[in-house]
Amino acid sequence: MSINLYEVSVATLLQMLGAMFGVLEKGAAHCREHNLSPETLTEARIHPDMQPLRFQVLAAYMYTVMAMEAVQSGEFAPAKGDRPHPDYAGLQAMVEDARAKLRALQPDAINARTGGEVVFRMGPMERTFSTENFVLSMVLPNFFFHATTCYDILRAQGVPLGKMDFLGELRLKSPVGSP
Repeated sequence: MSINLYEVSVATLLQMLGAMFGVLEKGAAHCREHNLSPETLTEARIHPDMQPLRFQVLAAYMYTVMAMEAVQSGEFAPAKGDRPHPDYAGLQAMVEDARAKLRALQPDAINARTGGEVVFRMGPMERTFSTENFVLSMVLPNFFFHATTCYDILRAQGVPLGKMDFLGELRLKSPVGSP
């Protein structure tokens, strides 16, 4: 059985980025409703030794946009040093930017990388993955970790979220309401 790399990676990431955008929108609405600054959410954490919401969105961006660039180039080297420090609206804009960049990817270009490889470099460490295993064992698990943590941070801050908010728009065989 062959894998449709585009469906497994880009389509899945687009679904979840849409959900993440919706979760962040509900966070902003919660702040408006309760007269809170959304900036209080950007530094919120589940536990003191975990990264805040801002980091979770930045990491989700890395494991979408940068990861799909790596699928195409064959190399993934996360940038070290200063990270951007966007405000809450900036985090929302990053998610929208990631969605736009992924929507622009062509299925044939991504599927053509099936059977290729991606070299992951971080400092002196270097690991070589097949493209499929890079997506399945590095990109998707990391993305889901950060998307889940984003959801959990907002939920812990009182934002009214449920499971369907996390799942986003499901990719059904036929649209809801059609035979």
